[in-house]
Amino acid sequence: MKPDWLNGALTSSPLHIAASKVPLQEATPGTPTPGSYRQAAQRAMPSVVNVFTSKDAKPVTPDMPEDPLLRKFFGDRGDDADDKQSSLGSGVIVSAQGYILTNNHVVEAADEIEVALADGRTTTAKVVGTDPETDLAVIKIELPNLPAVTLGRADQASVGDVVLAIGNPFGVGQTVTMGIISALGRSHLGINQFENFIQTDAAINPGNSGGALIDTNGNLIGINTAIYSRTGGSLGIGFAVPMTTAKTVMESIINTGHMVRGYIGVEPQDITPELAESFGLNRSTGAIIAGVIKNGPADKAGLKPGDILVAIEGKPIADSTDMTNLIAQLQPGSKAKLTVLRKTQETTVEAVIGKRPPMKREPE
Repeated sequence: MKPDWLNGALTSSPLHIAASKVPLQEATPGTPTPGSYRQAAQRAMPSVVNVFTSKDAKPVTPDMPEDPLLRKFFGDRGDDADDKQSSLGSGVIVSAQGYILTNNHVVEAADEIEVALADGRTTTAKVVGTDPETDLAVIKIELPNLPAVTLGRADQASVGDVVLAIGNPFGVGQTVTMGIISALGRSHLGINQFENFIQTDAAINPGNSGGALIDTNGNLIGINTAIYSRTGGSLGIGFAVPMTTAKTVMESIINTGHMVRGYIGVEPQDITPELAESFGLNRSTGAIIAGVIKNGPADKAGLKPGDILVAIEGKPIADSTDMTNLIAQLQPGSKAKLTVLRKTQETTVEAVIGKRPPMKREPE
């Protein structure tokens, strides 16, 4: 084919002329682009706030896991002229009465807390209560017309679901990032005492702590808490406390000022292959009772060191972490049946559940 034939075809082709007369349909202003999550973001963004705290020059360092790659993430803004250390984080308005859910490590030991809303308003906040064992806290502000977020159902979330993270990374201002749920029920990370994390690859960075993890309908399903990072920035592995946990903690703090959990007073230990061989066990599930606190609920129920706790109220125990979580869910003052394996003989004892001491890393 000669080039001049091709050029002529392009300029005189009936198909070309007809196509040029086809009217173009422009998108209606405000119509979401296919695949856009603007409605979800616009629904939740007004409820996400920036949290600025200041404290003395030597702030209390939050408990950190031994692995330096796992870190709770909050942004430092350096020393002010008055020798106070300033930090930033995020929070989520969960009630029109001014209650804000955030991370404990964002507000712990803070002398002053300032909250900046997405609509430009700023105000001071006071701490209602904290729960270091889940790294959650509730603070309160006094302002009218507060946009409360809609709580979602984290228990209905699945791996692969699209999620959005909203917060204030590095203090640049409110930012929305997108990813998916990478895993559910992450534990044994050494970040918190009670762990049941949602893992996501939505980009979250320092300053996002206490921010929102929402679903594609704009509903809150988690509170962003920690990241796995070699540099301090996002590597696509972030962790959020699910609302199944956060809602329980939040309601307890609002109603009582602290989180109430069950306690039996034992020191648990996982069953390792070596311990299983030593005890002559043919099982790897359950928790070995390494120690019993004198006059504690377990002691009064007759538990002894060397016993293996295999079930609580009929619910099988996988390991010591599972045992801790199950006991924590029990109401102090209630009675619970504990299934115990003692010298290859299984027996059931009844214990009156005590109240877990707050804050300290006490035996279970």
